[in-house]
Amino acid sequence: MSDGEQPKSRRRRGRRRGRRAAGPPQAPADHPNAAAAHTADAGDTPTVTPTDQAKKTRPRRPPERLRTVHETSAGGLVIDGLDGPKDSQVAALIGRIDRRGRMLWSLPKGHIELGETAEQTAIREVAEETGIRGDVLAALGSIDYWFVTEGRRVHKTVHHYLMRFRGGELSDEDLEVTEVAWVPLKELPHRLAYADERRLAEVADELIDKLHTDGPAGLPPLPRSSPRRRAQTHSHTRNRRRDESSQTPPGRRTNGCGQGQ
Repeated sequence: MSDGEQPKSRRRRGRRRGRRAAGPPQAPADHPNAAAAHTADAGDTPTVTPTDQAKKTRPRRPPERLRTVHETSAGGLVIDGLDGPKDSQVAALIGRIDRRGRMLWSLPKGHIELGETAEQTAIREVAEETGIRGDVLAALGSIDYWFVTEGRRVHKTVHHYLMRFRGGELSDEDLEVTEVAWVPLKELPHRLAYADERRLAEVADELIDKLHTDGPAGLPPLPRSSPRRRAQTHSHTRNRRRDESSQTPPGRRTNGCGQGQ
């Protein structure tokens, strides 16, 4: 190359790069899967089987609704020594052991049976669960609550009465009762396990004051109670042992708490 000649630039030979289309590589036209690949590229939807279609169209099963039943019970707070000072008055309570092994004290009560009024049920249930007899003086009030058992929603209403002790001996022969006891009236707020029954004890305290001040006429009249015309479904079965031959003379209380009437 002479001095007057300019060097020629050398063209760089490189590998030619081309753009590759997005997606899977295309199969040759004569490949066995070429037709299938072409179909997939065309955007056809996948085949839906009858089973898949049934799953989509099958209606969702609604949640099973529990049958609601209504139960009515009655019970009483039996007081001994109503004519004397409050410090000597005692009330009959029943105790049951719960699932945690605790003793829970409450008022005796039970279902109203066919043909009974609420007052008659209170007298009968007190006798069956405690072994003593009492007379109804006044209504204390009603408690209602809900619970679920045996596949049913139960709405339960319990009518309670203030009762005067008339005789008998405390007994825990009822299979559902663990223990029975005479409890001083002033201890009821601490002994009763349920808040609703503690409020009933407060009502009883007020009624006893009226009884001392104004006599039986000072008590409110009993609400009207009609005999039950239809049997009700009980939420549990009750089995009791009865000994009709053992009778205690009226007015006798044998646990040594206060004087019988």
